[in-house]
Amino acid sequence: MIKFNPKEIELSIYKLDFNSDLLNSIKQIAENVDSGLFWIIGAVSKAKFSFYDQKNKVYREISIDKPLEITSCIGNIGELNGEKIIHAHITFSDELGNAFGGHLIEGTKIFSAEMFLIEFKNFKLYRKFDQTTGLNLFSP
Repeated sequence: MIKFNPKEIELSIYKLDFNSDLLNSIKQIAENVDSGLFWIIGAVSKAKFSFYDQKNKVYREISIDKPLEITSCIGNIGELNGEKIIHAHITFSDELGNAFGGHLIEGTKIFSAEMFLIEFKNFKLYRKFDQTTGLNLFSP
């Protein structure tokens, strides 16, 4: 286990734009953020996410083209090979309360969304490829 300990944080709250792509909206907000943690609530008119196939070490895309609630979205902002990376997991529910979720990817259209961001000041979360899992995981 590795512990990361940012010393200074800043909280910001955002109302995201109607009909915008959810992941691209997060990326736009994160342009001037080195590292941080965020969560989002709201609703979407269309959802696109992926599921990580642990056996084959590949992501499988899933699309749902109907209105859904965002019951939970949580993620972080870090760096991989010198580039900013947004890692977010999202859960949706439909009109019957059925839940769907996975790794947020481009293609989710916002109906309404509110984002809370905790920015880690003077601190960076780095990721590197992990051979065992096939994932880009936190690294000191």
